[in-house]
Amino acid sequence: MINDEICKLREKLNESIIKGEDYSITYKLSVELDELITKYYRKSIIDEKQTEKIIGIKEKKVCTNKIK
Repeated sequence: MINDEICKLREKLNESIIKGEDYSITYKLSVELDELITKYYRKSIIDEKQTEKIIGIKEKKVCTNKIK
């Protein structure tokens, strides 16, 4: 979902640069794109940490089961 938004905004930014639109428009698109990319990576990091936490819990259960 965020990937699609990033791709669309990247296209708009590229068109703005190619067309030589006013710098303020290009700059605004660039900032919006940066914010979306930041949002994407934040979500990825949070998802990764949650996955690691779940895997860690499962590994602990496996280890404690083996000890019994």
